[in-house]
Amino acid sequence: MQRFLAGETRIELAKELGLSSPKAIDVWLRKHRDEGEDGLRSKRRSRTPEPAESETGERSELKQLQAENKRLRATRRSHTWGNCAP
Repeated sequence: MQRFLAGETRIELAKELGLSSPKAIDVWLRKHRDEGEDGLRSKRRSRTPEPAESETGERSELKQLQAENKRLRATRRSHTWGNCAP
């Protein structure tokens, strides 16, 4: 911030900081103008909430049913093939 105010260009700063675009500098300037130094500090992001217990149970039941379907398909195929005459 101070370097920009001292006269360095957005492009120079972006290159030196390894930014792909000087647009990030514009965002920082806007945040600094609107919120002061606090606007430039990292905001702690909240974690994604844990799934509800019912969702976890539903997922578990779904996995069990999928495994059972797979087993039944394999059993049906083996019985079908076993009944075929050569």
